[in-house]
Amino acid sequence: MATYQETTAEFAQLCAQQGGTWNNINPEYAARMRLQNRFLTGLDIARYTAGIMRADMAAYDADTAQYTQSLGCWHGFIGQQKLIAIKKHHGTTSKRYLYLSGWMIAALRSEFGPLPDQSMHEKTTVPALIEELYTFLRQADARELNHLFRELQTARDAGDQVAEKRLLDAINNFETHVVPIIADIDAGFGNEEATYLLAKKMIEAGACAIQVENQVSDAKQCGHQDGKVTVPHEDFLSKINAIRYAFLELGVPDGVIVARTDSLGAGLTQKIPVSREPGDLASQYNAFLETEEVRSADDVNEGDVVIKKDGKLVRPVRLPNGLYRFKAGTGEARVILDCITSLQHGADLLWIETEKPHVGQIGAMVDEIRRQVPDAKLVYNNSPSFNWTLSFRQQVFDAWQGEGRDLSAYERDALMKAEYDTTELAQEADQWIQAFQSEASAKAGIFHHLITLPTYHTAALSTDNLARGYFGEAGMLAYVEGVQRKEIREGIACVKHQDMAGSNMGDDHKEYFSGEQALKAGGKDNTMNQFG
Repeated sequence: MATYQETTAEFAQLCAQQGGTWNNINPEYAARMRLQNRFLTGLDIARYTAGIMRADMAAYDADTAQYTQSLGCWHGFIGQQKLIAIKKHHGTTSKRYLYLSGWMIAALRSEFGPLPDQSMHEKTTVPALIEELYTFLRQADARELNHLFRELQTARDAGDQVAEKRLLDAINNFETHVVPIIADIDAGFGNEEATYLLAKKMIEAGACAIQVENQVSDAKQCGHQDGKVTVPHEDFLSKINAIRYAFLELGVPDGVIVARTDSLGAGLTQKIPVSREPGDLASQYNAFLETEEVRSADDVNEGDVVIKKDGKLVRPVRLPNGLYRFKAGTGEARVILDCITSLQHGADLLWIETEKPHVGQIGAMVDEIRRQVPDAKLVYNNSPSFNWTLSFRQQVFDAWQGEGRDLSAYERDALMKAEYDTTELAQEADQWIQAFQSEASAKAGIFHHLITLPTYHTAALSTDNLARGYFGEAGMLAYVEGVQRKEIREGIACVKHQDMAGSNMGDDHKEYFSGEQALKAGGKDNTMNQFG
């Protein structure tokens, strides 16, 4: 990317070629505006972030400590503030992504109002949120660079060459807030053509990674709810193909496909695939069906479906709704086959939806997958649907029980009680939770850790805290003490909300366009000046 000085020189040359008609255009101002808008299209973003993800995947393969993380964001502002916070606290956005959660789109962004995570929301909302997130991230770039440009001008006006060089270096080495988004396309919102069309819109909006799941599209359920129905491998692979074609058509060959399997918690299938030869994918899928042997025509009822399996006629168990049931206890085997098949047919990463965060359970499945696909790696949902406190206290309890330790002070089913919070068991459980991501990345092949809907919960919690005080005895102190004073003390840039919304950038642009006659908002009477 061209430097500040190179971009300024480029515009100076261009202006000089206009025969004086561009004398009112300041080449340095034009350079600033160009650098503040590095990504001109969503496809520019998708290509750039796909390269980041591919490099991060290679880094993880070399060192499992190099795992990546993200938080789900339901609004562009939330995503923007997350990336600003990451840069402030950690100095870099490296290995940090955004996650776009279908659950949060359904719950918070549908025109129908709040909906369950069952693919009932408008599918156009998905690319719209991707575009919104990147609009806010690009604005974060523009705002931060604008501050650097102002500081640069101040240093020049003061003749401080040391500060000027430092600021030019900061501008030329500026790290963008634009990071990869892993975007949830649910089960594709229809057939493979519908999946392809929606994938194109998502990629055009900036998505470099698309997560697709193997549930039936019109019967999709949240991965942590009951009633999940999976599709045969051939149906799922057609959607993986559709997404790959969309990436290739749009010139994003490095695009990443995350194949999610819900088979661990799904006990049903909608249809029986056609097997063409023994041992093919359809045959392997059908082997998991719960069946009853058919010995004669008398064993068959009107409308029953009968198939031949292992040389025998069998009747798959069909429910009153027409769905077929899998054998109990086959979930993990189906997950392993799903994952191997997906990776062998074009997927890049896996997502195994589990019922609890257990490194041993996840790692055992990954070990089996890696027997056939050695570099298999996961995106994993550190889900708020898990009761993390109870789960890990019970895991510690079980580990201690295996060691023969005295557990008479603990009741396993009641370990969530606050009375256990200060116990040795609870403290060790918290240490296990703290180490979960690093442990799971080292022992269970997890490349990317995400929390699907954390900002749904943080918005609810912070609003509850404010409402309790503001509408109670604390009154205005609830806001001042609980919000504004903390913003000031903790250096939250949003305390100057006018600046965050673009007021200073607007003033500078007015000056670029109108010179001394510009009417600015940031003068001495702007109350934002009270925050220093």
